[in-house]
Amino acid sequence: MPAYHSIFLQDQDVRVIGNFALLPLRTRTRGPAYTLPQLPSGTTDLTIDPDSESYDPLDEVLSLFRANTFFRNFEIKGPADRLLIYGILFVSECLGKIRNGMGQRDAEKALMNTALDQFAIPGDASFPLNQAFEAPRDRQDAETLRQYISQVRQELATRLLARVYSGGSTPSKWWLSFTKRKFMGKSL
Repeated sequence: MPAYHSIFLQDQDVRVIGNFALLPLRTRTRGPAYTLPQLPSGTTDLTIDPDSESYDPLDEVLSLFRANTFFRNFEIKGPADRLLIYGILFVSECLGKIRNGMGQRDAEKALMNTALDQFAIPGDASFPLNQAFEAPRDRQDAETLRQYISQVRQELATRLLARVYSGGSTPSKWWLSFTKRKFMGKSL
């Protein structure tokens, strides 16, 4: 059975830096991403329809995370798949920071610190997937990509917290059961 790929592969007129897609996001975090409309009333992050205009790649990362985590190989079909890969690896890193019995406030601090930490971008020597990602052309593109990835990391951390702590004040054991799994055998 093949891994699940991004539904945003067919999107045209998407800005690409290197070969990393800068897709629109539904976010309040400042950054270079085009902002999608907020969720319609009566819809939550958990119940959003993929055909909705508010559905973004981060919703897709969180919905496909558990299924794709089991795959050691992933055929990249386009720039949107690279965003999906990066998002899944970041969610794995975040889940590793949340401990069983950790309160939501402590988890929020840990995840926001992780999201805001210094990180490598494609082309940096310490980036784990340089064989699948191209480096940005120049310094300005590199800075734009860094800002976009920072925006993605902050928004993913916020949405992941909402899902992991959706049942109350303790983290969901169903999400934490994926802390030891490594998508493609890699980590950020």
